[in-house]
Amino acid sequence: MALYSEKVMDHFRNPRNVGIIENADGIGEVGNPVCGDIMKIYLKIDDDIITDVKFETFGCGSAIASSSMATEMIKGRSVSEALELTNKAVAEALDGLPAHKLHCSVLAEEAIKLALKDYYDKNGIEYDKEMFAGIGEDDEIVEHSII
Repeated sequence: MALYSEKVMDHFRNPRNVGIIENADGIGEVGNPVCGDIMKIYLKIDDDIITDVKFETFGCGSAIASSSMATEMIKGRSVSEALELTNKAVAEALDGLPAHKLHCSVLAEEAIKLALKDYYDKNGIEYDKEMFAGIGEDDEIVEHSII
């Protein structure tokens, strides 16, 4: 049995939404010091809809595939829908990740949530701080441990 699904390999070889958005409405960056993966998500939001999303990821194939899939899953969605994205949904959309690579989908979820928090903060939009509990502070790479 192959270690990675065809979807993981496709998103690794042909990642969608790679790049930077100048003057992004929200930016989220996270990293895992154990494996060295670093993920940065950029959002453009108009009338509560994510009209564009880009990413830069330094990491393994699973990290790149997770970034690519997560951006595809939130593009065109409302901010509230994007906040509901889970690492489990990203992994399932990729037809699974090996257990030792699930942290990559966690990074994708957290980078998106930090980008949305940044959007809220930049625009003075009130939010429930519990939505972002444990995700980290703005402009810091969050450290994670792999369980």
